Amino acid sequence: MVLYNVFKQAALKLKMFSELVMFSHTLFSLPFAIISMVWAAGGWPSGHVMLWGLIALIGARNGANAFNRLADRTFDRLNPRTAHRHLPQHLLAEKEVVLFVIINYAIFIVASGMLNLLCLLLSPVAIALISSYSYTKRFTFLSHLYLGFVIASAPIGAWFAVTGNIAFTPFVIGTVVMLWIAGFDIIYGTQDIEFDRRHGLWSIPSFFGLENALRIAKGLHFIMVMLLLFLYLWRDLGWIYLVGIGIATLLLMTEHKIIKPANRRMMKVASYNLNQVISMVILLCTLLDYFYL
Repeated sequence: MVLYNVFKQAALKLKMFSELVMFSHTLFSLPFAIISMVWAAGGWPSGHVMLWGLIALIGARNGANAFNRLADRTFDRLNPRTAHRHLPQHLLAEKEVVLFVIINYAIFIVASGMLNLLCLLLSPVAIALISSYSYTKRFTFLSHLYLGFVIASAPIGAWFAVTGNIAFTPFVIGTVVMLWIAGFDIIYGTQDIEFDRRHGLWSIPSFFGLENALRIAKGLHFIMVMLLLFLYLWRDLGWIYLVGIGIATLLLMTEHKIIKPANRRMMKVASYNLNQVISMVILLCTLLDYFYL
């Protein structure tokens, strides 16, 4: 019975940490990291690179998301939309989250070292970048683009993990990710326009207003699609890749069509669920195109 209770508490704690860092949102960065790895390797990379690359990615995003929850805990307590989160509700102690951040960043550094020297040398820079996002909303409405920028480090880092060299293609993939993330983060941010204005937080929706913010999000997603088409030409890809981009474009159009800031469920679908499908569609079609055409 004692052992059962220990396992039960451990499982509950693991579940809460998974919810804290929104582990399912790994689907935003992981598919593009895989594409970057495959293109860099000219096929499937070695098991060593895949394993340590995945560990590095998970360690970095878990540490960054937990750090963000720590940095935003005061605002999360005040915002009715986020007051249910783990730190405002004292479901997790701040000390536990700090330790979680340290452990995950340590895992990231070790995994980077297991990949190559370039990844190891850049790991402290990556930690500084992904942690600093948490404070950008205090002073600039470009925080959405900065969020996209730090998440774009996943496909760029994946390329470095395989080759140990800097190249043009991963930065195009990274820009695609940056614009995509920034676009749907703007959409998500439309729920907090009044809260952000009252508490002096910066965002594109609070600065430019609802309608202009949604136009900016559409513009970012349009450029994203153009860059995906550029990759089709640059990488000399095939028709399956184009089909994937077509499906992703239709899903993006649907995303912008169903936006209702007052409807939290629809905003979750528009900002998260559809985008998880988009990333998987692009991944699947890109891999099928690469390996079977």
